[in-house]
Amino acid sequence: MRKLTLLCCLLCGLYACQQNNQSSSPISSSAMSTIPKLPSFKTTSKDLDDIKKDGKLRALTVYSGTSYFLYRGQAMGFEYELLQKLADHLGLELEIKVATDLDMLIPMLNEGEADIIAHGITITQDRKQKVAFTDHLYLTNQVLVQRKPDNWRKMKLHQIEKMLVADPIELIDDTVSVRKNSSYYKRLKNIEKELGGKIIIDTIDGRLPTDKIIEMVVSKELKYTVADKNLATINASHFPILNIETPMSSKQRVAWAIHKDAKNLHAAVNDWLDEFKGEIEFPVIYNKYFKNKRSFKERIASEFYSQNSSKISPFDELIRQNAPTVGWDWRMIAAVIYQESQFDPTSKSWVNASGLMQLMPATAAELGVKNIADPQQNIQGGTKYLKRLWEQLDMIPDSIQRIKFTLASYNCGLGHVQDAMRLTEASGGQKTVWDGEVEKHLLNLTYPEYYNKPIIKYGYVRGTEPVEYVHQIFNHFSHYEELIPL
Repeated sequence: MRKLTLLCCLLCGLYACQQNNQSSSPISSSAMSTIPKLPSFKTTSKDLDDIKKDGKLRALTVYSGTSYFLYRGQAMGFEYELLQKLADHLGLELEIKVATDLDMLIPMLNEGEADIIAHGITITQDRKQKVAFTDHLYLTNQVLVQRKPDNWRKMKLHQIEKMLVADPIELIDDTVSVRKNSSYYKRLKNIEKELGGKIIIDTIDGRLPTDKIIEMVVSKELKYTVADKNLATINASHFPILNIETPMSSKQRVAWAIHKDAKNLHAAVNDWLDEFKGEIEFPVIYNKYFKNKRSFKERIASEFYSQNSSKISPFDELIRQNAPTVGWDWRMIAAVIYQESQFDPTSKSWVNASGLMQLMPATAAELGVKNIADPQQNIQGGTKYLKRLWEQLDMIPDSIQRIKFTLASYNCGLGHVQDAMRLTEASGGQKTVWDGEVEKHLLNLTYPEYYNKPIIKYGYVRGTEPVEYVHQIFNHFSHYEELIPL
């Protein structure tokens, strides 16, 4: 499905040409509205052997301030970073699917929409009947999330405590808001049985992650909620009006989930977890998202944090304005800029390329760019150059493949890419296919036995750079496509 979605988003290049330009050229992303929606296909659950044949680990996660999000154009999150490590360990490409409804995580896994749920799920007996849990990632307990009085800073501690719920028994006949299929809901039902009294449980939309529900307590939309203590603690560091001191449960194990039939994948993930949790990197990643209060505060206050807005960078509007030049989805241009400069207009490379799109001085002059450091001129020049490369590669029929050729040419030069195309054709391969064909022969041009062949015109190139460049840009784009509206 991911590939189909990508195809749908990028096929905006095939509708029409400008009347004054008869060359093959893509149109702006506004043409997306004219493209029919592609059908969805259900898959079956897979075990490790089949997953390795496909070459992809399909992971289901949640868009939240700790699991998976964008910050200043970079994909981040506890689950995301661990998934990258796991995919690398298994030798697989990572494919992320975001569940829009947390209540549907387990059904989506069991319907074959993913290979693994990468989200902190409390292990319960009920859930163990439906999925196979990995070894636990960490231990935590549930706490009540409530607001202190508005004027709490002027009050003495005992006065504040007197106005707060200090024991779950005080919730009898009061209202607590949680998602219905969450472990918090089940815990509240158990507390009712233990106390012999009724708690009014207000069920919240499954599309809301816990951190957003906590914010609703801050804004007084909700009176109380329940959260895992690590989530509550990091959020309370930004919202000091929150009190999270009332325990609602004993320690609980939090883990990921795998289809019960995928026994080899389950064993492989547990083997990796057992090893990785013993390394120093695991607590570093955990602390980064659950204990680093300064980083959390900076992130949550930023307009370039995807939980706050749909902005990738300070230059989104300029990118949108210039994207029609080449006709690609504007988020693909943003991915190019992130890869080139991380959105730093003062960035300069060791070969003297500079600015947001890392233009060489001679190329910039040829494109009419007088001030490379000026974001508007740099993006305008960079998209013009992409357009030129795109047009010179008009022999490639598939638009996604053509984009990959264009990106590789932007990185290492069209001549080297054309050499790789000739080498591919000479070896009996398909010279208009990037994946597994031309990219492989571009890698070969690192070695004398290939770049010294008579058909090679431009000689040596460090092929790993353009190949990784293309891969990284499509990786960035996949995150932008998932989390940022078109």
